[in-house]
Amino acid sequence: MRLVLLGAPGSGKGTQAARLKTDLAVPHISTGDMLRAAVAAGTPIGLKAKAVMDAGKLVSDDILLAMLEERLAQPDAKNGFILDGYPRNLAQADALDHLLTRIRQPLDAVVKLEVPNEAIIARCEIRYAAEHRKDDDPAVVRDRLKVYAEQTAPVADFYAQRGKLQVVDGVGELDEVTARVKRALRVEEAATAVSQNGG
Repeated sequence: MRLVLLGAPGSGKGTQAARLKTDLAVPHISTGDMLRAAVAAGTPIGLKAKAVMDAGKLVSDDILLAMLEERLAQPDAKNGFILDGYPRNLAQADALDHLLTRIRQPLDAVVKLEVPNEAIIARCEIRYAAEHRKDDDPAVVRDRLKVYAEQTAPVADFYAQRGKLQVVDGVGELDEVTARVKRALRVEEAATAVSQNGG
């Protein structure tokens, strides 16, 4: 199963990806974790990324894509992967499409967790009160949601046009949301099997 998880910051993507990786027996690839791992391992691309980050700049799409290609070539990603946090914009979605076509690993599905902004802000306010993490500060969250609406939300349309998108209600108990995601993926798998059998 080759899957992209989309959703606004605080929508629960990382949590759901961590749960799904066990069931699907494929790695959960988060671009943030991937960057940290490449930097820690001192790979050529990791060193390039470190230089950019040390200068206080954002890592370019080219570096991220090269890292992703390196990561997808590892044995544990042979049977699939769950991408979380990438693609973040249309340029990245297009680049990913070309990369996966080239390495013959096309996406099976894209799941978007749909959570209203008010619910995300409420979730983050609770966490911020308990843990005081800067990225849970309601002002920071509102800012990130604005960037998401401008840059990442159009990525869902990109995949919808290709018939890959499944929108899942991300509000509710953790187990409920996981069950909904799995149901959406089974629908996707069934549709793929039907099309492969010419039905």
